Amino acid sequence: MNTKILTLGLVATLFLNACKDTAKQDQVDKLTETTTASQENITTTTSTNKDGKTLELAFNHNKGTVIIKFDGDTSELQSQKPASGFWYKNEQYELRGKGNDIELKKEGELIFSHQDDIVNTSLKNAKGQTLDMTFNNSTNTVKLYLNGGEQIELAGEKAASGIWYKNEQYELRGKGLNLELKKDGKIVFEN
Repeated sequence: MNTKILTLGLVATLFLNACKDTAKQDQVDKLTETTTASQENITTTTSTNKDGKTLELAFNHNKGTVIIKFDGDTSELQSQKPASGFWYKNEQYELRGKGNDIELKKEGELIFSHQDDIVNTSLKNAKGQTLDMTFNNSTNTVKLYLNGGEQIELAGEKAASGIWYKNEQYELRGKGLNLELKKDGKIVFEN
């Protein structure tokens, strides 16, 4: 008899605990759904033109809109279907761009333009290796192609003199036309 009461008590305790854990899990799931539904997928960026004017952009990817702030004006533009890049507009403004290059028009007149400072160069060393480089001086980055191979992206570092770019695996250093590219600490290109 005592064994049956003990078994019944144990089963009841397990059942009640299981129900309590399920209720907690339901609350967590609802909280997660609410949080996910209320969060906006927003990317913000700021661009400065050659005159020093700043354009602030807040892209809302869920709504297909962008909020622009320029010269004291704030406006929301709707996404359009571009051939490539991005395109947003409303009755007054039109924003077009690709990558970091941006143009903003107000009532058909260009009021803001930014284009990255890009420099392309190629070097060939005595071994016949070729290093193609695309420097983006606006973002302080470089894209490299060693012998036409895969793209290697490096970020600029503060150098005492010359250039210095690196990522976790590669490092590019140089001064003038003398460059050295290392992969995992070993030289893979130098001229």
